[in-house]
Amino acid sequence: MRPQVPNPQMQARIEAAMQQPVLPPASPARLKRRHYGMAISFVLVVIIPVLLSAFYIYTRASDQFASYVGFSVRSESAASPTDVLGGLGSLVGVTSSSTSDTDILYKFIQSRDLVERVNARMDLREVWSKAENDPIFAYRGTESLESLVDEWERKVRIHYDSGMIDLRILAFEPQDAQNIANAILEEGGILINQLNDIAREDALRYARVELERSQDILRQARQAVTEFRNRYQLVDPVADVQSQIGVVTSLQQQLAEQLVALGLLQANAQPADPRISQTELRIAVIREQIDAERQKFGSEGEGIALSDVVGQYEILAADRQFAEASYTTALASYEAARAEAVRQSRYLAPYIRPTLAQEAEFPEREKLLLMLAGFLIVFWVIGSLIFYSLRDRR
Repeated sequence: MRPQVPNPQMQARIEAAMQQPVLPPASPARLKRRHYGMAISFVLVVIIPVLLSAFYIYTRASDQFASYVGFSVRSESAASPTDVLGGLGSLVGVTSSSTSDTDILYKFIQSRDLVERVNARMDLREVWSKAENDPIFAYRGTESLESLVDEWERKVRIHYDSGMIDLRILAFEPQDAQNIANAILEEGGILINQLNDIAREDALRYARVELERSQDILRQARQAVTEFRNRYQLVDPVADVQSQIGVVTSLQQQLAEQLVALGLLQANAQPADPRISQTELRIAVIREQIDAERQKFGSEGEGIALSDVVGQYEILAADRQFAEASYTTALASYEAARAEAVRQSRYLAPYIRPTLAQEAEFPEREKLLLMLAGFLIVFWVIGSLIFYSLRDRR
């Protein structure tokens, strides 16, 4: 193949490039003042603090022992024997709240009240001040309870998930950490029992008030029925009316029989037959008796219609029946509440008993140093970027 001949434009570019002067090679890089400043700042900001922190953590920081405990609130209740009363016992329900007992316990563990109770059992200031040569991790607060609450938040960590509470308690001796965990567990059980007692007392009080009100209503209803009977000298007007209706019915049957007999006699016997006159007399007497019995339905006693008397009695009887039903319901509810108060049990169920540490887990020295070094490096890098940014703007 023949070599390609460059065109005039390319030839001109090659010649122009060859006429350009050749620059000398770059001189070796040298450290400048800003480089020394950055190195010194890195040593001051990162290296020295990390070394000092490592010296303190490995020589002065005291070992801390952890005690772990986990628990939840359990509630058990059996069916009430009063349910056999036609479901009346179902009127009394289990006392509930929009806030569960576990939520209350979670807040209680972080409260000042619990810190004060546990401090009354053991001197928390003395327990957390045993590391005399460790001013960072030991308690150095005042005698106020507020300082002790702040230290409680450092030493007691809580985790709450799905109704289960897990605690980690730190102390400079394993037995102290376990004692604090046991105290928290016992005080939590006391709180749950108090809440349970309040709920049971409320249920019993409401049921007792309803029972007393039903007793008063029943007593008034029965008193009204008794006064009615004394006024009209009637035990049961409805029964009296029914008996009178039976008498009238019987008389009407007898009247019908006598009328049939009279018709047969008139058809078969002589007009002067004495049996005809006797039958007519018997018919007249029966009719008079029927009229007399019917007049009793019109008025009774002091000119009051018997129908009005029966109506009043039916109203009083209906009130009495309703009062008796209400009393039966209230009594069943009270018995159900009483049985439920005795039977229902709400208690603290620990699924992890307070542990006794065999070796110190804290402070986590390597983890603390890595976190501190990472934080200082990030701080140094950000500071350097800000410094160069301000320098370039000048």
